[in-house]
Amino acid sequence: MSTDWREAKADEVRSLIMRAEPDMTEEVKWRKPSNPDGVPTFSLDGLVCTLETYKDKIKLTFAKGASLPDPSSVFNASLTAGTRRAIDIKENDEVDADAFVALIQAAVAANRE
Repeated sequence: MSTDWREAKADEVRSLIMRAEPDMTEEVKWRKPSNPDGVPTFSLDGLVCTLETYKDKIKLTFAKGASLPDPSSVFNASLTAGTRRAIDIKENDEVDADAFVALIQAAVAANRE
């Protein structure tokens, strides 16, 4: 990941993920020539989400997002996908920390069902 606003946003969501579930494991997967840094993944009792960096945003994709409660409407991407849901965060977007933490906790609970 580059050292710009995207790195700061990624660090912010990483800290929220760890606040939500201190036992979460972060791994980098899917390294390839077109993406030598790979894709950070967060798992606890199964895959919770991935974190990708794009030119204009960072994207968190939740493996079981379609089945998670989202009363604060944190999900804003992939809303019609059958299984997953995503959150696109752009440079000036504010992350609702409490709603995000609740979503991470719901994703871990779904993995444990």
